[in-house]
Amino acid sequence: MTRTFDSLRFLRRTLARATLFASLLVVPSGVMGGAGFGYSDAETLLLRALREIRFAQLDRARQTISELLDRYPNYRLAYLVQGDLWLAKARPLQSVGDTPTPAESLAGLRAEAAARVRREADTARPDQVPANFWRIADTQPFALAVDTDKSRLYVLENRGGQLVRIADFYASIGKAGGGKAREGDQRTPLGAYVLQGAVSRDRLTDFYGSGAFPLDYPNIWDRRQGRNGYGIWLHGVPSDTYARAPRASDGCVVVSNPDLKLIERFVVPGRTPFLIAQNIDWVDRDAAQRQSQGLLTAVERWRSDWQALDTPRYLQHYAPNFASDTQRLSEWRAQKIQANAAKTWAKIELANLSAVQYPGEKDLAVVTFDQNYQSSNLSGQSRKRQLWQRIDGRWQIIYEGSA
Repeated sequence: MTRTFDSLRFLRRTLARATLFASLLVVPSGVMGGAGFGYSDAETLLLRALREIRFAQLDRARQTISELLDRYPNYRLAYLVQGDLWLAKARPLQSVGDTPTPAESLAGLRAEAAARVRREADTARPDQVPANFWRIADTQPFALAVDTDKSRLYVLENRGGQLVRIADFYASIGKAGGGKAREGDQRTPLGAYVLQGAVSRDRLTDFYGSGAFPLDYPNIWDRRQGRNGYGIWLHGVPSDTYARAPRASDGCVVVSNPDLKLIERFVVPGRTPFLIAQNIDWVDRDAAQRQSQGLLTAVERWRSDWQALDTPRYLQHYAPNFASDTQRLSEWRAQKIQANAAKTWAKIELANLSAVQYPGEKDLAVVTFDQNYQSSNLSGQSRKRQLWQRIDGRWQIIYEGSA
């Protein structure tokens, strides 16, 4: 990635192909009081300065970088660009960070610059959504998605069941990239997770910046794949740092402190889906909904067969490799046969159902819902999570437990 910026001419060609960066969006009332805010004020100013460099407006670029550093005096990449601008008064520049400093010490800053410039060349349309979000519940007002290859974190708002991308932010991941498998491998997990309750600033060291949100890693699928490790968070940066290199953490997703303060307003602890994929596939909303139909039909048939107390058909929805937190399929089967035989009627309602296709696993989906169960001898409400897998062309349940 470092070689991407070996030439300032390459940077200028990249910017020439870029579309204009949208600097503001309006956040819905009730979330931030209807106020507007920038995708990232610092990133907007940085890209403006680079655009001014492209057009040889160096004095204007110096003013822009000075404004950026006045607001964010700990932004190291901005200091690097500022140094280049002053150096340009004496001689032509050959690269970003055109100094005698050893190249390896500038690799992270150059990689950050490359990742931020690529944001301007993003071809995804504003009306497209990640293909993995098949259905989002009304109780999930926002969803977050990370594209590790692009070093971006996207925020999507749920508007009546339709996701709308409203913001995105530069993000760092693990030093060894994505695909966490074991403790200490310095990789960020790829998968479908949920952000847990916030860890407040007063409970953290300065390393984590303005706050943190733990992920539910390892989740049930991770554990079934033998993955281990712990302490994977979305968090900020130390107070003397504005941003880290694209690959700089021990496995967490890291954003700047100002960005984290914005992102935290979109998090409902225990409810907000947090997707991490190597590459996000952006598709039209209708396409994502069409992809979900087979699974959602299977979920409804499962509910209907259970409600009808048709135990043989109900149990056909469970795969041979099914396991709950405490039971294998044979034990589950015996319990359900006994329980259903004692009932004369049942009514099962599912509400706030969400379905997320698992990144990198096209035949796997995570389904969560609120379950209202009533029968002739038992009633109760619970929140449930299931893993559905398409086996031999048919969606089947491989896990069921509490969410």
